[in-house]
Amino acid sequence: RDRLYYYHRLSSGGKRREFYIDAETASVMKEQISRRRELEKELRQLESGAAREERHYKMPPAPSPLSGLRTYVRAGAELERFCAPVRDYRKRACYARLKDFIYDADTEKVLILYGLRRTGKTTLIRQILCDMAPADLARSAFMQMKSSDTLADVNADLRVLESAGFRYVFIDEVTLMRDFIGGAALFPDIFAASGMKIVLSGTDSLGFLFSEDEQLFDRCVMIHTTFIPYREFESVLGIRGIDEYIRYGGTMSLSGRSYGEDSVFATAERAGDYVDNAIAKNIQHSLQLYQAGEHFRGLRELYEMGELASAINRVVEDMNHRFTVETLTRTFRSNDLGISASNLRRDREAPTDVLDRIDAGAVTAEIKKALDILDIGEQSVAVGPEHAEQIREYLRLLDLVVEMEAVNFPGAGPADHFDVMTQPGLRYVQADALVSALERDGVFNSLPLPERAAVLERIRSEIRGRMTEEIVLLETKLARPKARVFRLRFAVGEFDMVVYDPSSLTCALYEIKHSDAAVPEQRRHLLDAEKCAAAEHLFGTITGKYVLYRGKDTDLDGVRYLNVEEYLRGL
Repeated sequence: RDRLYYYHRLSSGGKRREFYIDAETASVMKEQISRRRELEKELRQLESGAAREERHYKMPPAPSPLSGLRTYVRAGAELERFCAPVRDYRKRACYARLKDFIYDADTEKVLILYGLRRTGKTTLIRQILCDMAPADLARSAFMQMKSSDTLADVNADLRVLESAGFRYVFIDEVTLMRDFIGGAALFPDIFAASGMKIVLSGTDSLGFLFSEDEQLFDRCVMIHTTFIPYREFESVLGIRGIDEYIRYGGTMSLSGRSYGEDSVFATAERAGDYVDNAIAKNIQHSLQLYQAGEHFRGLRELYEMGELASAINRVVEDMNHRFTVETLTRTFRSNDLGISASNLRRDREAPTDVLDRIDAGAVTAEIKKALDILDIGEQSVAVGPEHAEQIREYLRLLDLVVEMEAVNFPGAGPADHFDVMTQPGLRYVQADALVSALERDGVFNSLPLPERAAVLERIRSEIRGRMTEEIVLLETKLARPKARVFRLRFAVGEFDMVVYDPSSLTCALYEIKHSDAAVPEQRRHLLDAEKCAAAEHLFGTITGKYVLYRGKDTDLDGVRYLNVEEYLRGL
């Protein structure tokens, strides 16, 4: 069709491959091939022994086009070595969006890859580099930022890269630069507009959100990595089972091998470090740099006294339950302890008041020690309602928590709301610290071993059951943004989840259980004609009644039992 196409031919291991390249790259490659032929001819002359002096003569190296860079930049062979270890890793769902951006003709925007630590940002970059054609990889660079770097340094290096023909530039930990938030427009306005594909990544998610609101407004594509749904935890890491997701879900390991030991949520101490470094410091660093530190608002006093991290820890521990001011102002006590004590007292098969007879003060002290949380008497600055509201706001901006809805029948007042954590492993390790504290209680240890074991297993089972319910609610809401997903509470009993479709005026009712056995108790509310009539009156025709549990799919009394892992996998 009277058009000329260029291909780069490579021979490796006896096989020949061709990769399409554009005319600009072909022009550069022609010059490189011509220079290589000259050097190969010179090499043959040196090796022929025509002149002894020439055999020992070494050509001085040509000056590198990337010499004198101010920041740390990987390119060429070093970049290949950098990305090689992740070549066989499985990819997250958001990888497709990253790839679309890299090869999209639109060059007016930059891509922001952001999220909390250990959620796969740098791995995604290394994977896209691995999948690049050699010609594209040769025009790619990876810049690693340090806190001492400035936008002036990056600007100078990007100009060098641009003049050397680089097209794809990945800048990691860009939020470490103190002047990033105030000058981020440099990337789309100067370099992306000139044809560069620029990907920015970093762990200070809040800093990116501030930049998007101002410097990068309408000039960036955002990919958030913090939330890792069950299906990705299973498919990317190769780890199956809702219980494993409950224990460790929320971060990615390097390879998935020995994930339990490798996870940041393996112990309460490591989880506490994660909250401090990945969440609290994220908030503090971004607020410090945004608008010259004038955006701390009511949190400034806590920050200056070094107690903001402690306040965030308090909120995180209680985040799967109702978020109220009392969470921060009362003397810390674990919700799990009180709920478990109540449930054990009324257990039908083996009721016990063992949790009423433990040393609650000692247990609370153990929990405090494990979670590094200060009591109100130990705080230098009083924590008030404004602190609670602002911390809640920032945790939502970080996508660490999502607000869920609980509707009360007959709807006499507004719906209640509760927060669900998107990193279940962080929630579980804090609950498990409670169990560990119980094991060190003197009264509890005076019980016979079988009874102690039964109580501990009951507590852990309750924790996993509540977390399974909230995981299903969260993932269903995020997977079906056009539907309304909520709990429906009655004077006695509730539907664990209602999915209401306002476009078709229909709803589906769910009970969510951690059990692997199907028993009548699980479906009693779904078979309650009065409750179903109330739900249908409020939210339309009931299209299905379901119990999500860990057993096999089956039908009982008109109720469909579905395996919860299959359900989550299919969202």
